[in-house]
Amino acid sequence: MVNHSRTSSEPSPTTSMPAVPAAKGGGGGVARTLAQHHQAVVGFLFGFFLILLLYTTVSGQLGSEDATVRAVTTQSTPAVHTDQRDRTASPTSPTTTTATSIPSNATTQGNNLERGNEQNNVEGKKPAGEDRKDNIVDGTGKNNQTGEELGKIIGRSDQPAVNDASDKMEEELIRQDIDKGSTKNETSAKLGAPRKPICDQTDPRYDICEISGDARTMGNKRTVLYVPPVGEVGAGEEWNIRDQSRKYLEYINNVTVRSLNVSQMAPECTSRHGVPAVVFAMNGLTSNPWHDFSDVLIPLFITTRAFEGEVQFLVSDLQPWFLEKYRLILRNLSRYDIVDFNQDGGVRCYPHVIVGLRSHRDLGIDPARAPRNYTMLDFRLYIREVYSLPPPAVDIPFKEATKAAAASGAGGGMATDQRRPRLMLINRGRTRKFVNFPEIAAAVQAAGFEVLPIEPHRDLSIQEFSRTVDSCDVLMGAHGAGLTNFFFLRTNAVMLQVVPWGHMEHPSMAFYGGPAREMRLRDVEYSITAEESTLYDKYGKDHPVISDPASIHKQGWQLGMRYYWLEQDIKLNVTRLAPTLQQVLQMLKG
Repeated sequence: MVNHSRTSSEPSPTTSMPAVPAAKGGGGGVARTLAQHHQAVVGFLFGFFLILLLYTTVSGQLGSEDATVRAVTTQSTPAVHTDQRDRTASPTSPTTTTATSIPSNATTQGNNLERGNEQNNVEGKKPAGEDRKDNIVDGTGKNNQTGEELGKIIGRSDQPAVNDASDKMEEELIRQDIDKGSTKNETSAKLGAPRKPICDQTDPRYDICEISGDARTMGNKRTVLYVPPVGEVGAGEEWNIRDQSRKYLEYINNVTVRSLNVSQMAPECTSRHGVPAVVFAMNGLTSNPWHDFSDVLIPLFITTRAFEGEVQFLVSDLQPWFLEKYRLILRNLSRYDIVDFNQDGGVRCYPHVIVGLRSHRDLGIDPARAPRNYTMLDFRLYIREVYSLPPPAVDIPFKEATKAAAASGAGGGMATDQRRPRLMLINRGRTRKFVNFPEIAAAVQAAGFEVLPIEPHRDLSIQEFSRTVDSCDVLMGAHGAGLTNFFFLRTNAVMLQVVPWGHMEHPSMAFYGGPAREMRLRDVEYSITAEESTLYDKYGKDHPVISDPASIHKQGWQLGMRYYWLEQDIKLNVTRLAPTLQQVLQMLKG
């Protein structure tokens, strides 16, 4: 019997006979269809596998790129905001500060100022040899370096190279992050809490305004502007302050300090400066040496000494005589040209502006409130250094002369006057003057001093006079501005203050005695009796001016000023003065 069950085109398992073509419309068509289906399935699975493999590879690469971008952003942001010349010095460092004293709320706009114009900024010239280009943010906020250069800076040389498309993507992401970096890192914090007010008017002595960031001055309008970054809280405020250390002194004109808001257009800069500026007044009670130092020079020292000369002064109500008299001090505190603020018609742009002067007390410094804990001793030594006087290690002239004589072996043959302590006797020109000045000078000499009589005047050259004071061991005078020359005395020298009649001990100690002791000078006070005052002869012993000074002071400071400061002169009883002179002599010899 013939088997008809094998209708497939497959060959017999036991023969190699070729397959017999199937009849049209028979079982061969089904087999072909199954084979094609099998191939399609295999192709699909192979394609799916390739897609899965490609997806896994691309995902890993993208993840690596994202991590790289984050690393680049994190590492590159500080480099964008850093200028080697603007790094903050340590509190004890003697290095100068340009943007160093600017608080941390300085904005990118402040960093965009041209740091190359720190010298001769009034003329707008760059200093000689200043030709290097700093790595700072340009005017658009983008970094000037390419993505390749950034890669070298952040140390990506050991990472696998990526294709050009990835390089461009990474560079663009870095640029976008840099564009937003300053706003994101600084402004977001400010949005959460308003910035500290620009002006502080809480101190009973002075008002002070301090701007960090984009500060612009318009001197002939007596105005200082703060241009805040977009989104900063607290914009649109305005203050009017007197820019000196005595806020209630009517002779000082106001300066307006204004923080612009988003709707106000900032004036264009006519000059840019890389150092801070201080706006302050020179008028008021100046022309009296005590007020010159107490109201301007000591507050200016407190406010600006930490800048180490890297600060510019914009002076309102400028006094030419003040500039000439104290030019060495002013030039040492600032290396830059002084600007007549009232006459300045330009718009000066600074990274940091202070308006006003800090002051702690009359002719005094509170170390706890002063930068670097400055003291009155620091100020005296600073003044002596400015005027090229001997350093602190040099003893008072009397002892130096004694040492020199002993070293030379000529002690026995030296003239007596050469080994006497030298006493400068200051006589005032108008009020509280010594009416028996020659008699006092003779008494001083008789007590064993070499006497140097002086009647200072305002036009006296400080540079020359400071050397004369330095040559003395004692400075003697009635309570008043002449004693301000004690800044030029050496450590352990003596200030002998003659205290006028009328309960004047307290102001004498507060204005001169206390500061002298803080500066390591020895303070001796001689309080006169009523009979040694010319008020005694003028009003008599029964007048309240003589018999009851407290009742005069209770009626107001104006009355006390009239009698005891302005009307009174002094006729010293030289016999009564003699023991005090001997006390001073023994102090110097001890």
